[in-house]
Amino acid sequence: MKKLSHYDDAGRARMVDVSEKSATKRTATAQAFVKIRPAVLKTLPKNPKGNPLEVARFAGISAAKKTSELIPMCHPLMLSHVDVAAAVEKKGVRITATVATTGPTGVEMEALTAASVAALTVYDMTKALDKSIEIQDVFLLTKTGGKSGDFKR
Repeated sequence: MKKLSHYDDAGRARMVDVSEKSATKRTATAQAFVKIRPAVLKTLPKNPKGNPLEVARFAGISAAKKTSELIPMCHPLMLSHVDVAAAVEKKGVRITATVATTGPTGVEMEALTAASVAALTVYDMTKALDKSIEIQDVFLLTKTGGKSGDFKR
């Protein structure tokens, strides 16, 4: 069985030492889905707080850059690209976040954080209209680069 790298031999949590790892181009794309009633979806363009999808995009981009401040064992990374898209679908809003860097460790957590915070922002901006909103299906779609290789869901 593969050993988890965030624990030392005594079982204590630790930050992984990536100083010996090669800097390679690494990307990751994650998604989240915000389930919203159709009647509320129709009101999105008229939201008095502003366009929830644009605000969510900006929040996701900011969140990706702050991942190491939120997740204790994540390394601070120099991100070369962050893109967050928010698309209205029949039953809600699908958030897709793509992050890239050239460095010694991957950006999966940054992509997942961006998608999650963007989804939370959609919730925040629409919660007055619908208390039954659900954030669902937060997961990694793809990753490239690094020792473990590529992944595609």
